[in-house]
Amino acid sequence: MEHVDASVIRQHLIDPEICIRCNTCEATCPVGAITHDARNYVVDAAKCDLCMACIPPCPTGSIDNWRVVPRAGAYGLEAQFGWDALPPELSPEALAAAGVSPVVAAADAARPAARDDEAGESLFTVADYAAVIPPWSAAHPYVNLYGPRAAEKSIAATVAGNVRVTEVGRDYDTHHIVLDFGAMPFPLLEGQSIGILPPGLDADGRPHHPRQYSIASPRNGERPGYNNASLTVKRVLEDHEGRPVRGVASNYLCDLEVGDAVRVTGPFGASFLMPNHPKSAIVMICTGTGSAPMRAMTEWRRRLRKSGRFEGGKLMLFFGARTKEELPYFGPLGNLPKDFIDINFAFSRTPGSPKRYVQDLMRERAADLAPLIADANAFFYVCGLKAMEEGVVLALRDVARQAGLDWEAVGALLKRDGRLHIETY
Repeated sequence: MEHVDASVIRQHLIDPEICIRCNTCEATCPVGAITHDARNYVVDAAKCDLCMACIPPCPTGSIDNWRVVPRAGAYGLEAQFGWDALPPELSPEALAAAGVSPVVAAADAARPAARDDEAGESLFTVADYAAVIPPWSAAHPYVNLYGPRAAEKSIAATVAGNVRVTEVGRDYDTHHIVLDFGAMPFPLLEGQSIGILPPGLDADGRPHHPRQYSIASPRNGERPGYNNASLTVKRVLEDHEGRPVRGVASNYLCDLEVGDAVRVTGPFGASFLMPNHPKSAIVMICTGTGSAPMRAMTEWRRRLRKSGRFEGGKLMLFFGARTKEELPYFGPLGNLPKDFIDINFAFSRTPGSPKRYVQDLMRERAADLAPLIADANAFFYVCGLKAMEEGVVLALRDVARQAGLDWEAVGALLKRDGRLHIETY
């Protein structure tokens, strides 16, 4: 690697013009260098060790941006939060004016071989096991056909349906929304997502950023053979601290009526894809609207099975919510044949019952999960609120060890072979 002046760094930055705020980078970063506010995702230069773990999963390439800057003049978080576009490269003259030699490469910031806590123990990091490549038999995805950000690069879809899929409640109004793309090509696969551009301006008078939503329908459409797709959208009425707030995109989408036009970008995502080879098993672990890609995968398998075109591999679902009233698609899930899918529900706020989470159910089903962890044809998908992923992967580790498996060896294979996929937000 080329040696450079120690007073200069190659600063990692995220392009706000094409970032779709999918949270993949923040969820992947093993050192906590990436964070976000309501507008931008940013990288803390003081924490980033240039490990590159966040680069492959990014669906748009917005994460792969760099600027050579004086170490003392690195762009801070507040500056990045205010950007609408990346700053231009510093010229050799600007670097010289800052008192450093012109350079064309970054400082050599070597990543430590292992991250240890204060007691010297190796830290458990989910990113060490999460795959950034799709299953080998996944279909070829199309990405970035429209957008990803500029309104003039988006396309218009028409609302073909909007139905509530949770029982009436104060803060868990979840809708199943069907969008029709008409004659515009918009090929989608299970596990991909699209961007929705809310109309209007934000508090600073700037256009809203697109919000990303996972597709809830299979590749041949919500209605088979039609150029449409569905989303699972929860109306946001309060923030994580319980304070009243109205989510810009979620409320916009939930209030749409049939016939309304919506600006759409995408598709996005090239790794959170389902396997297609016969006998491949799928284990789906989700909470709330993280059920969207799981519904898509389940419905595609159901259609294939009905047509006789798939030698059914095992499907296993772990689905969590606070109560059954908040669980999207609760009724229809009960109608799926038991020999088609093994469904396990976890409710954490049912009155009079102990709290149960998806990782609790996974440990209870250890005898069934262990053979799947060891099976090269079994694939695991995790989707839901950020922070659930650590509990889920720790449960997988415990199940593996209980079964006498070498978790470090198995965990490495889960990542290498595209078998463990995580998407949290």
